[in-house]
Amino acid sequence: MEKLMFIQTGMGIDVHGQNVTHASLRAVQNAINSNSMPGIREALPDQDLNNMKVKVKLALPADLDKLDEEEVKQAIPYGEVTVEKLEGGMMTTSGIVLEEKNDSNDQMYIVNASVEVGY
Repeated sequence: MEKLMFIQTGMGIDVHGQNVTHASLRAVQNAINSNSMPGIREALPDQDLNNMKVKVKLALPADLDKLDEEEVKQAIPYGEVTVEKLEGGMMTTSGIVLEEKNDSNDQMYIVNASVEVGY
């Protein structure tokens, strides 16, 4: 990324199912859902949203190898998206195992996201 313009952060939780992708998608959505960047088109090369570069950094508590990076990339509507996985996040008890929610244990996964936007 040549020029960094915005950094948005978010947190996502998968309370049941121990799915790091679900928690990551929620973290990315949390980071971008209440943001508007009305002037970004004019700042981008050729004023094209597809020239935007987006770097998604995810701090995952476990199962880094199980993250569906392509699904995470689809959560970003424009630009060239890359995903970086970092050890971090948090696992804590949900207090209950719900087999109908695909729980294999009572852990919930908490993921932190940083979404960097530029060109």
